[in-house]
Amino acid sequence: MTTLLLLVEGQSEETFVRDVLGPHLGARGVDARCIIAATKRVKSGGKFRGGVVSTQQVHRELAELLRDSSAHVSTIFDYYALPADFPGMASRPTGAARKRVEFVEAEWSKAVQRAKFIPHIVLHEFEAWLYAAPVSCAQLFRPPKVAQELERIARQAGGPEQVDDGRDTAPSKRLLRLWPDYQKDLDGPRILGAMGLEVVRDACPHFDAWLRRLEQLGSSPA
Repeated sequence: MTTLLLLVEGQSEETFVRDVLGPHLGARGVDARCIIAATKRVKSGGKFRGGVVSTQQVHRELAELLRDSSAHVSTIFDYYALPADFPGMASRPTGAARKRVEFVEAEWSKAVQRAKFIPHIVLHEFEAWLYAAPVSCAQLFRPPKVAQELERIARQAGGPEQVDDGRDTAPSKRLLRLWPDYQKDLDGPRILGAMGLEVVRDACPHFDAWLRRLEQLGSSPA
């Protein structure tokens, strides 16, 4: 069994790994273990967890995980609102969103320089995956008509990962306007579990490419 340490942004990603991604990878010989990034350390030794507020803090957390030479390490961080001093952000090329985020991932990989590091930044954020096929599990949305609107938005954008990262138009911002009671930590992973990873990967090519890399770490073809 291959060990995979996943440094993630918050509790919703942690729940997604535990309930959806982890079992999928486990069946393929990959033991996925989740760690929520610390946003702040206090003198007593405790940590505040969740969110990416500092590039320096992310790199400290990542360095700790990379000390385990037997494990592969990957990440689940949102491209939306990534710090301006993050590797590659200042020199991103123009063009398609996927091209830009892959450039940032490549620059991050160069900065870390570890063979077992698989950088992954969600395009544009965790909620984008909920746009993959919402009508298929519309009963989980409140109200269910939200699902139809999300599908329309994704279709108009050219796919879930193309829904932009504007301050007022990012995937989560649009979702919250349609569903003010949306609870990221509970509803997001629950809906993704109902959709299934195959549906999400079919609609989200950047996610699919990352998932394929993780599956290839395993010892089982299941």
